[in-house]
Amino acid sequence: MSKAAPGRPLHTGIDNSGTFPVEYRFAHARNGNRHLVVVFANFSVPGDYGWSNGVFDTLRSNVLWIRDRFHGKNSYYLCKGMDFGLERSVVSLISNVLNSLGLTPDQCTMWGGSKGGSAALYFGLKYGFRNIVSMVPQFRIGSYVLQYPSIAEHMMGEVTEQNTQIIDDAIPALVRAGANRNANIYLLSSPQDEQFKEQVEPFLPLFTGYENLNFIFSDSPHIVDHAHVTGRNLPVLMGLVNFLIDGIAPRIGFVRSGGEQPDADTSAIDSYLRTTSQVQEAFAAPVAYTPAAGGTVYGRSVMFTGVAPGAVRLSVWEHGKFLGAPEVAPDGSWSWDLGRPWSVGEHPVRILGVDAAGYHSQRAEITFTVAEAPEGSQPTGPGVAPQPAVGGPPPAPVVVGPVSGQQVQGPLIGIAGYAEGAARVEFVEDGMRLGVAPVAPDTRWSFEPGWSWAEGEHTVECHAVDHSGQESPRTAVRFGVVHAYRS
Repeated sequence: MSKAAPGRPLHTGIDNSGTFPVEYRFAHARNGNRHLVVVFANFSVPGDYGWSNGVFDTLRSNVLWIRDRFHGKNSYYLCKGMDFGLERSVVSLISNVLNSLGLTPDQCTMWGGSKGGSAALYFGLKYGFRNIVSMVPQFRIGSYVLQYPSIAEHMMGEVTEQNTQIIDDAIPALVRAGANRNANIYLLSSPQDEQFKEQVEPFLPLFTGYENLNFIFSDSPHIVDHAHVTGRNLPVLMGLVNFLIDGIAPRIGFVRSGGEQPDADTSAIDSYLRTTSQVQEAFAAPVAYTPAAGGTVYGRSVMFTGVAPGAVRLSVWEHGKFLGAPEVAPDGSWSWDLGRPWSVGEHPVRILGVDAAGYHSQRAEITFTVAEAPEGSQPTGPGVAPQPAVGGPPPAPVVVGPVSGQQVQGPLIGIAGYAEGAARVEFVEDGMRLGVAPVAPDTRWSFEPGWSWAEGEHTVECHAVDHSGQESPRTAVRFGVVHAYRS
């Protein structure tokens, strides 16, 4: 959870109630306000979340940002390969949030610009939401995305004239049918927008009969292109949204303002946010074997190793700065090197796991200290194994597979891990020496004995030996061997 504004937590989550997982961000209303603003993203915005740069920080309403990123690409929130289950997944998220807040579509505003403006119009008209704020939208979406071949192929699968026409007609067909005719629609465009003549003007006559249509035609020599139209009118539009939040649609008539419920029960929305949170309580934090928490690394190259069951990759941070995203092997093991020297001093590093669906694990926090290598010691650096303190034996080796207590399919089983400052690792079971494995420059080792292990429980002791012959403390790994059934 991060901050959307001072004192206003920003929740992130993934709604899996539909065919497509939908990622979102959510901020609670201030002072019990009973309204929801749904925000759709335009092109080329960070993280595919539109209007997430603080512009909505002062809104009194609940705010739901929806990410337009499905299988790696934008989709106008409509379809992938002509599968409109994507659209239904998006509206399912909106409905789930509304229901959790105890709100109705009449207490909801759709907001978006350009691509997001098209989505605001489409969802607002088709699903009966009361307020729609659409800035410089595209009405002929299919024809427009042809200039972005990867997006066109993503949405249509096969880019054909028929598929293009189906998507082109998505919004116009709704307007022709008089969908949601009582909605309060605020449509912004400009003759300075290069898309106006083809994408907006031909469709304005279709809104005949929409008594609450407000067309804001922004004609100014200071507007130079499509991207400038919204920015030029943003103060007016933000004031408009605040009116809509208060229940005032700028038109002739009498409406009631206010309606805050500061003591309203929030348990339903709290439960929804917790259930769909991107950070899952049951998703355990990664485990880091090296560097040791609270320890000191001599030399400015640090090799991170550990396990992260359930993760496909990690996300590594320090002081709020992203450092890297190492991949996790199928067995859960991982290793990572920053690729450049660490500064001397203390380093608080946070590591979280990410699974295939995009959910995040709890965070592991490791604080270690980097010190210059003692004079006369072997130099360290990327690809050179860190050395222990002068005169001391190497640390005990780390075993990453098999995991202690694991039942392993036999009969051929290898043992693998990491050993800092070591030349080799030796293996013993029941006092009998099993063999030795050399340690690579990046501290990795792998022991492949080549024999068939007997079925049952095994306890193997491993110890590292450095270049001067000093032995480390022993690490014991206990695992069970199960042979495949033979008929």
